[in-house]
Amino acid sequence: MAALAVACAVAGCGSDSIKPAELVDFKPTGQARVVWHASVGAAKAYVFRPALQGGTLYVASASGQLVRLDAATGKEAWRTDTKERLSGGVGADADLVLVGTAKGLVLAYGPDGKARWRAPVSSEVLGAPRAAEGVVVARTADGRLFGLDATTGKRNWEHQTNLPTLLLRMQPSVTFTRKLALAGLAGGRLLALDIATGTPAWETVLAQPKGDNELERITDVAAAPVLVGEDHVCAVAYQGRVACVDVNKGALTWGRDASSAGRLGRGRSALYLTQPDGVVLALDKDSGATLWKQDKLLNRGVSGPAALDGFVVVADYEGYIHVLDAQTGAFVARTATDGSAVGSEPLAVGNTLVVQTQDGGVFAIAVK
Repeated sequence: MAALAVACAVAGCGSDSIKPAELVDFKPTGQARVVWHASVGAAKAYVFRPALQGGTLYVASASGQLVRLDAATGKEAWRTDTKERLSGGVGADADLVLVGTAKGLVLAYGPDGKARWRAPVSSEVLGAPRAAEGVVVARTADGRLFGLDATTGKRNWEHQTNLPTLLLRMQPSVTFTRKLALAGLAGGRLLALDIATGTPAWETVLAQPKGDNELERITDVAAAPVLVGEDHVCAVAYQGRVACVDVNKGALTWGRDASSAGRLGRGRSALYLTQPDGVVLALDKDSGATLWKQDKLLNRGVSGPAALDGFVVVADYEGYIHVLDAQTGAFVARTATDGSAVGSEPLAVGNTLVVQTQDGGVFAIAVK
């Protein structure tokens, strides 16, 4: 019940006490249109996000489907049945396509769709495994991170983190920079591990848990950190703070009170975040000062934001795509998908954005 309560707080579930805001009318000053649509299969209880590699998209579904699509047209190149219940993905580089399973397996495929290896880990894999420096880094629901050999799947290292009594059911991946794997953790922490060895380089507390009960004390960094420039990484904790940290030392550069379970969006001069109640904020990337606030999407299960060419784009629990002006937060355009929720932030693909819905629709949206 506690997990359900947290899920509703994050996603904006409709109930007698929490009513999603009605869509507001506005005069469009831009255009958002679907340029292609594909289908991969339902996400069910999980959240999947497409992976972009060159001109190719890889998408996955809970039933075990792994699909390669042309990023420009949506045309299907191949479809593989992994014969597993997938729970996390997709991660991809030039050589590997990676997904995780509910039974604690990391599955690796080649760009041709042929299986390379499968490696057991300690529990359910909720975030997309990712590869760098010859190592695949995977995270599991029991708070562990694993470093697997990218060629064979052999376990090179394992790192255990401490978990609080209650936590969000997160789908975080890791972010790579300077031979480090950066991971947001439960309890408002940000961790840097050496990719090759799993040795901690630093760990920083972004936010301290507060409150009178375990629900109020949930302070998890529930999404992958975001790199800002060459020397900083930024992340946000649920019921905590948003902060930026020096990559080299792990020292806080700035921080301010904030709450989000989604990934930060990054623009040229601003960071964007979606609060649990659906309010979208723009923050100065150098200080964290609020630049604007869009509060007309309350309780609509709003996704994390993505920045694209002067716009900020979010999606909601009914599959609507909302385009905001990056300078003011005003509505610019809106379009519909298949009516089901979009659980993850849109993915920028050239001049378009790609979203994957809970019902398994994959939509490319052109914005101008």
